[in-house]
Amino acid sequence: MLNKIIQSLEKPLLYQKTAGAFWNDEHISKQMLKAHLDPEFEGASRKLSFIDKSAAWIKDTIPPTSYPLLLDMGCGPGLYAEKFAQYGYKVTGIDFSHRAIEYARNSALKQGLHIKYLFQDYLEMSLQETFDFITMIYCDYGALSTDDRKKLLRIIYQHLKPGGKLLLDVFSKETFDSFREGQTWESCPSGGFWREHSYIALSGHYKYQDLITLEQTTIISDAEIATYYIWNTCFTQNSLIEEVKKSGFNVSGIFENVAGEKSHQNSPTIAILLEK
Repeated sequence: MLNKIIQSLEKPLLYQKTAGAFWNDEHISKQMLKAHLDPEFEGASRKLSFIDKSAAWIKDTIPPTSYPLLLDMGCGPGLYAEKFAQYGYKVTGIDFSHRAIEYARNSALKQGLHIKYLFQDYLEMSLQETFDFITMIYCDYGALSTDDRKKLLRIIYQHLKPGGKLLLDVFSKETFDSFREGQTWESCPSGGFWREHSYIALSGHYKYQDLITLEQTTIISDAEIATYYIWNTCFTQNSLIEEVKKSGFNVSGIFENVAGEKSHQNSPTIAILLEK
């Protein structure tokens, strides 16, 4: 056990993967859903006030009258998907969390919203239809490895109609520059986000070349030692544009965020609107 603890304190190789899909863990998925649904917390979804503002801007910029078929990738519990459906889009949402999709389906049913939700890994997505508009919101794109981002853009391109739009956002170089490396630990005798029962969490924050960061958490309990890796690639406007153009997309607009605010040098995020 001691050797495992020592290993968990070392900086891992780039894009080291977590064993298993932790977002479908019974306890962790419950905590993640709780975080998504907190209207004032931005750890999983953006604040509800921002979502309202963002969805309204999206509706005005890429209107459902011209782009009716919308695919929301990484839809989570459907916070954006419901707004889109209320604005008149015909919405399909896809996510790899059982709990999030179950919640989204029940929520849509209660509100009488006709939204098609799919429990599926979007890196393996192969749907029978194509879409006018695809969204990937809250910086999911940068959480993927370089190879997985290339694969994802190919998949998205295949699922867009000619002239179709893609809107996604990423964290910027400003976010990378403000990211602080270090190691901390936390005792959770009554349980917490990662486990229902008592555990100790060892956290490591690391920077890598090419504006890549890692938030690593190792959970130590009586039953196990488990390590989770949350990677993120940050971008400059130029590096993001260069990457997406390689997959055949044209740039329609670039913004500070998915509410369409004007981009500036100190923006923590970059949003980009692309066209096939």
